[in-house]
Amino acid sequence: MVGINKLYLIAIIVLTGCSQQSPEDIAQQSLIIDTHIDTPYRIKADLDKSGEFENIALQTNYDFDYSRAITGGLNVPFFSIYLPAQTEEEGTSFTLANELIDLMNSIISQNNDKFFFVDTSTYLGNLPGQNLIGIAYGMENGAALEGDLSNVRYFYNKGIRYITLTHAKSNHISDSSYDANKQWGGLSDFGKTLIPEMNRVGIIVDISHVSDPAFMEAIDLSNTPVIASHSSLRHFTPDWERNVSDEMLIALASKGGVIQINFGTAFLTDINDKSVGYDPNTYIHADVSDVVDHIDRVVELVGIDHVGIGSDYDGVGDTLPNNLKDVSSYPNLIAELQKRGYSTRDIQKILGENFARVWREVEEYARNS
Repeated sequence: MVGINKLYLIAIIVLTGCSQQSPEDIAQQSLIIDTHIDTPYRIKADLDKSGEFENIALQTNYDFDYSRAITGGLNVPFFSIYLPAQTEEEGTSFTLANELIDLMNSIISQNNDKFFFVDTSTYLGNLPGQNLIGIAYGMENGAALEGDLSNVRYFYNKGIRYITLTHAKSNHISDSSYDANKQWGGLSDFGKTLIPEMNRVGIIVDISHVSDPAFMEAIDLSNTPVIASHSSLRHFTPDWERNVSDEMLIALASKGGVIQINFGTAFLTDINDKSVGYDPNTYIHADVSDVVDHIDRVVELVGIDHVGIGSDYDGVGDTLPNNLKDVSSYPNLIAELQKRGYSTRDIQKILGENFARVWREVEEYARNS
C-alpha cells in the first residue's frame, strides 16, 4: 500500500472510521513525520574516524535506514544538523553545519530512487513517487548563525527548516537547560532579535534544550507557533530542566505549538539514576507504553492538536525503549495508542499532521511578511 496516494487513503480512513485497522496499515496509510533523527552526525563521525560510513540506502547498524523506514511507514525524517556545544568556542559551527548539509545532500543525490529532499510543507500528505523517503533538515544548535542575522536566510536557502536555539551549553543566542551558567537570564539580545527574523524568513523556532526563561521568552516573541522538536514532560522526570513543565507546555500550546515526544528512556522515566550515567550492565529501558503516557498527559492538559513525535533516533544511544528501537517501530507506538482508545484520526495527528500544521503556518507567515 505504500505507493498509493496517501491523501486518498487518509480520506477513506476519515470517512469510514476504520478503527479496526491494523497498526501496520495505519503506519503505511498515514503521514509520519519524525522531527528529530541524528543519523547525519553518526555518519560524519564514522567518516571522520575511518574514512567510510554505512550506506543508509541499505541495511545499517544505525537506528535509521531506508528499508526499516519503509517498514515503519516513515515519510519525512527531519535529519538533525547537529553542532556540538564546543563548536561555538572553537569557531567551527558554521563550517560543520555546511559539511553535514553537503554530506547529506550527496547521499540523497546518490540514492534518488530512495530519498528526496523536502524543504516545503507542500509535499506533505501527498508525497511524489512511490516508496520514497522525504528528508528534511533541522539545525540542532544555532551556533552556526555566528551572531549574524543574514545567516538565517543563508541556512534557509541551504534547506534548514527549524533551528534549535542552543544545545548542551549556553551559546550566543540562549541559555541552555543543561548548563548551570545562565549568562543571559533567558535569551540574549541577539536571540531576541533572532526570533522575529526566523519568523520572517520561514524557519520554525525550536525550544528544545533551552532554559525555562528562554523557553517562555521565545514563545512570547514569536509571531508563529514554536516547537519542542525532541522533548518530553517534566511531570514524569521531576527537577530535570531538559524536559517541559506543565506550565511551559500550556504556554507552548496557547500559541499553537507542538511538543514532539523524545523516545530516550531518560526523557520518559526516572527509572535510572541520571547522576550515575549510562551503564549497560545495570541500565533499565523504558517501554513504548511510557511514550504514550507522555502523549496522554499532553492530550489531557492541552488537547490532541499539540503533540507529535521527535524520537531522537541515532541520538540517544542504547537508551531507546523496548519496542521502539528503530524507525521500523512506529506501528508499535500506534498499537499502544489504539490500546489507549485513540481514534485513527487522532493517531494521524500525533504521527505528523500536528507538526505539518505548524510548518504550514510558519510558511504562510513568511510569505505574508
